[in-house]
Amino acid sequence: MGTDTYDVVVIGAGPVGENVADRVVRGGLSAAVVERELVGGECSYWACMPTKALLRSAAALRAARQVPGAREAVTGHLDAAAVLGRRDHFASRWKDDGQVAWLDSAGIALHRGQGRIVSANVVEVTGDGGVPVTLTARHAVVIATGSGALLPDIPGLREAAPWTSREAAAASKVPGRLAIIGGGVVASEMATAFAALGSSVRMLARDGVLSRAEPFAGERVTESLRAAGVSVRLGAQATSVRRDESGTVRITMTDGEQVEADEVLVAVGRTPNTQDIGLGAVGLTPGAWLTVDDTLRVLGDDGAPIGDGWLYAAGDVNRRALLTHQGKYQARAVGDVIVARAKGEAVEEGRWGRHVATADGRAVPQVVFTDPEIASVGLTAAAAEAAGTRIRVVDYDLGAVAGSALHADGYQGHARMVVDEDREVVVGFTLAGPDVAELLHAATIAIAGEVPLDRLWHAVPAYPTVSEVWLRLLEAYGR
Repeated sequence: MGTDTYDVVVIGAGPVGENVADRVVRGGLSAAVVERELVGGECSYWACMPTKALLRSAAALRAARQVPGAREAVTGHLDAAAVLGRRDHFASRWKDDGQVAWLDSAGIALHRGQGRIVSANVVEVTGDGGVPVTLTARHAVVIATGSGALLPDIPGLREAAPWTSREAAAASKVPGRLAIIGGGVVASEMATAFAALGSSVRMLARDGVLSRAEPFAGERVTESLRAAGVSVRLGAQATSVRRDESGTVRITMTDGEQVEADEVLVAVGRTPNTQDIGLGAVGLTPGAWLTVDDTLRVLGDDGAPIGDGWLYAAGDVNRRALLTHQGKYQARAVGDVIVARAKGEAVEEGRWGRHVATADGRAVPQVVFTDPEIASVGLTAAAAEAAGTRIRVVDYDLGAVAGSALHADGYQGHARMVVDEDREVVVGFTLAGPDVAELLHAATIAIAGEVPLDRLWHAVPAYPTVSEVWLRLLEAYGR
């Protein structure tokens, strides 16, 4: 059995774990990451990068067809094989050589294998050879193991070998018929992607489409999916799933109807990857989400940090915001606060302080790469009201902006601004429309910076751009 000592040991070498280790090393401490799969994690190989590569080609084709002159130049159809090939490139063909090389260049040690906490500040790593290596952390252990797809307890589902987000992102061929159980982000994006690639898609959305977004977002995506030939069944619930000898999947619904498909994708939520990382050794429940304080230290059942505060959790495992960019934001805070505590420096743990992740509750941006794109940040109107905020909702037709008309003929979209009436600041912003993703950061800055509406009036949008919607919203509000 080998032994090594570092200032910080990070379990999980996805984007979050990599960023924690990088901040720690930049701060003058030593760090090691432990990874049981591919360095780079879910986002690099089975989520953000490959799925957006699957979606981008069809989006570009749609955009060209909406502009005269470009439309006439489009003579063919989407080349599915080329799309999958481009996806393979962005997933690095499921090899992590480049990510490993980056770790080495950053001065971060890599230990491959299953990492388990065995006692305070101690992680045991078991690799393919079966010989464990013990890693001791002088200052902190960080759990950054992410989340995996949740499989609901539907009779026969597991035996039917369903796709999860991983299989959909890495599919080697386009199924003729694809059934999707779920109506959230993964379900909506993959319905968009595979319909464009030629699949006959049936979407079984028990709780609706994008139900956590502003209602108009889900309505517009549902309408667009149906226009693209996707069968969207709202309120549909599966009672059993069976794959027969021919490979056909048969899904029985509560009303007795049976849906047949070549593959079934299950996209109904996530579960934390904490089942086999030694949580029991520190009094926590294996397989559970982790609760953290404002500086992302893991809390025990008594609400106090584990031990003397040596254990941290960043990214999906703490369930604050299950998004890669938000996990990386947490990673920066974690890495910096560990360095500060190790060096005896002041910890900035007040609201919006350097060592806390305040934005997790107030300014979380997200883009859903459907047709239309949905870009949102902060609170929906319903969430703001539920939080007790006195709000005013301002809506505007995004297609009525001059920049939108230039962007595409027949541009259709919608913008919503949610204003805290007592403070007169924006607390929520949602856009639905073609290519609205790149408009989102302005709203994120407005919300994170708590910029008063009177000051936003002086942020003049360039003409003619789609960003002019900010002016129109302020005018509609009465500024």
